[in-house]
Amino acid sequence: MTERIVLAYSGGLDTSVAIGWIGEATGAEVIAVAVDVGQGGESLETIRQRALGCGAVEAYVADASDEFANEYCMPTLKANGLYQGHYPLVSAISRPVIVKHLVKAAREFGATTVAHGCTGKGNDQVRFEVGIQTLGPDLKCIAPVRDLALTRDKAIAFAEEKGLPIETTKKNPYSIDQNVWGRAVETGYLEDIWNAPTKDIYDYTATPEFPPAPDEVIISFDAGIPVAIDGVKVTPLQAIKELNRRAGAQGVGRIDVVEDRLVGIKSREIYEAPGAMALITAHKHLEDITVEREQARFKATVNQRWAELVYDGQWFSPLKRSLDAFIEDTQKYVSGDIRMSLHGGQAIVNGRRSETSLYDFNLATYDTGDTFDQSMAKGFIELWGMSAKVASGRDLRVAGE
Repeated sequence: MTERIVLAYSGGLDTSVAIGWIGEATGAEVIAVAVDVGQGGESLETIRQRALGCGAVEAYVADASDEFANEYCMPTLKANGLYQGHYPLVSAISRPVIVKHLVKAAREFGATTVAHGCTGKGNDQVRFEVGIQTLGPDLKCIAPVRDLALTRDKAIAFAEEKGLPIETTKKNPYSIDQNVWGRAVETGYLEDIWNAPTKDIYDYTATPEFPPAPDEVIISFDAGIPVAIDGVKVTPLQAIKELNRRAGAQGVGRIDVVEDRLVGIKSREIYEAPGAMALITAHKHLEDITVEREQARFKATVNQRWAELVYDGQWFSPLKRSLDAFIEDTQKYVSGDIRMSLHGGQAIVNGRRSETSLYDFNLATYDTGDTFDQSMAKGFIELWGMSAKVASGRDLRVAGE
């Protein structure tokens, strides 16, 4: 029986050429697998037909947009997932769901190997292969660009020689990855980190310098998940899409950062994540009034470690699973409404309310009706500073000897 290889297929030049390239290099039949994670663009059927036209023996397509929003974006939101405090894990969280469907297709079509289009210097090769090792430990992995020397110039020449049904002449200097949670742009002109990004690289966001009138939005949450926008019920996918539209129109969610890749190099990345950044901002402000102080302080540490694990391709790891359990427990009371103004590239919270809030007006107010007993403060301060006071006395004593 001829060996079969499942290929993560995007419909672009490199993965289209990889179908025939893999076939010639290995003698195997190639099954193209395309996964819709809300990236937009061409229809799945168009992509499926292109894969077949490029020589795939089967083309499997999966609409995973709701699955991605529910099972990957929402855990990221609950963790306020920002790698190095900036990056909302746009690509990192899409790889596990794609891997899930790659392994599923490998089982369905009897494939022994899974292929992806990543290079040897990026993070995604790790995310794909660690995920495949975890969900399909018997499966092998290959990367045509990395393992079979498929460079872009070779890809163009191969496509033209074989007459493949893909566009090979359009020159795009950037590497772009996108889904409903956001958009990532790198390489080309951006590799000089002194160069400011040009307007042409943006697609999800409008230029914030000349914004329309401020857009006030009320986002309602239930246990950490957005359930309504301006009183209209929404699914997680609908919430992300609506805020992509409204926050994107105001230029919210543009991120320009040099980040630490897992492979040990620093890389300049441009991200657009209007919906994700608006939701994370709203969620953090709702946590401020509903999560107890010590729990919130510890969660900040957990959030950071969670983001590092996910960035590093450890979505399916035991530690990630354990952190998920803690984060989920903290979301029990994260319910209520956040009022936010979207304008000029900023998402600014200006109102919050919750039936499960820990904010007590009568304790917080400085006006008549204050129920806080200020006489307790003096003794509290004495006790709170006792340890430092004793240590300071010791320092003075030793210094005087």
